[in-house]
Amino acid sequence: MAITLAEEIMLLSLDDESGSAKQRQAVGWAVAGGVLLELVLAGRVSVTGKDLELVDTTSTGDALLDSRLALMETWMRGRGKRRVTQWLTKDQSKAVAAALESLCTRGVVVEEKRKALGVFPVRRFPEADGVVERELRERLRAVVLDGAEPDTRTAGLIALIHSARLHRLAFPDGHRKQVVSRMAEVATGQWAAESIRAAIRDMQAAMVAATVLTAAAAGS
Repeated sequence: MAITLAEEIMLLSLDDESGSAKQRQAVGWAVAGGVLLELVLAGRVSVTGKDLELVDTTSTGDALLDSRLALMETWMRGRGKRRVTQWLTKDQSKAVAAALESLCTRGVVVEEKRKALGVFPVRRFPEADGVVERELRERLRAVVLDGAEPDTRTAGLIALIHSARLHRLAFPDGHRKQVVSRMAEVATGQWAAESIRAAIRDMQAAMVAATVLTAAAAGS
């Protein structure tokens, strides 16, 4: 089953048994970044410096990506370019919900609703099909711990995980120094066309900037 980068990041954040999401705010930035990178790879969006531009609105064939593409088209109507940070800030919480819905539709997780203390509604997404996550973690392990060469999508996934500081979600059993070092190496490596590498670098900078702005706003 081919799932998107956004869904892969979301899946890594979910506890397999309880279905609760870990590091949800940081995951939100990475999930939104994953959607944006998929759209860049699909030739629907370009990212240059601090700006993004919509270049093609035809269907990608993936429901999750097409839903975000439609929202972006509405958001950008009448504007040639907008800031990457603005889109990530706008989409990060909504992209999480969309990614979870897509994982449910694919049968990878199931949605459970209950009330905490009998009052507060709680939604959890325990795993229904463990094969997808096992294959994902094996792919990450091969590149990060075993030194295999990544393909473009895996390298992009690692770059997003690294920029959002989600190393522990991908590798909860330790190896932190090795993981951080190797992910940094992959994130800056010669693993794709220069245009894609440049887009990743610009998105990483935008994610850092958006995170700083959000933290500043929360503290004011």
